[in-house]
Amino acid sequence: MVCAGLVAACSAGQSADLSNADIARVSELKSSFPAPFTVNSVGPAGIDPRYLTAQKLPPGLTFDPADCGTSAGQQAIPEGVKGNMAATTAEGDGVRYIVLAVETSEPVPVNEPTDQCGKVTFTGPGLRGLVEVVEAPQIDGVRTVGTHRVLQTTSEQGPRTGELYNYVAHFGTFIVIVTANPLVVDGKPAARVDTQRARALVAQTVELVKGA
Repeated sequence: MVCAGLVAACSAGQSADLSNADIARVSELKSSFPAPFTVNSVGPAGIDPRYLTAQKLPPGLTFDPADCGTSAGQQAIPEGVKGNMAATTAEGDGVRYIVLAVETSEPVPVNEPTDQCGKVTFTGPGLRGLVEVVEAPQIDGVRTVGTHRVLQTTSEQGPRTGELYNYVAHFGTFIVIVTANPLVVDGKPAARVDTQRARALVAQTVELVKGA
């Protein structure tokens, strides 16, 4: 599923002490997903673009408001940024959660769209969708962002709709990204994403990475 990089800052500040920070601790989230979840962890390793390409939108889209196309197309981690990442993925209850902990060579700026770009719709050949700002957890010393994406595509098999929630937390040279989306299961309706759980994962992962 294609998703966009539109983000909005929900809290601001700078982390006081990150000397003990370690992105490898994201693997400790395994205990947060009991059965029936299937959990896997990878890294730390260099930033893998495969974990980030889903944030891109295809070219040739028409946006409304028109001035918000740039915001809607921005990624949480711009191309070319150097650093390392570790990830934990969990699938269960009809939902996939992906938690990324990233350490970059230099701080990555937070994209703050104007109020006008709080909800952006887009259309293109065979698809349409929206990106809207949603509630993100407020964490002291951390800038958090939250978005909800909906994408509808049309093919010979008929229309299909997908959605994804994306939460990003910035602190120093560290970034925590949590995505959550329903799994596609034949013959079953899409599960409802537990956004409260996703937001809690953001706060939990930030604390793990900090070593607080």
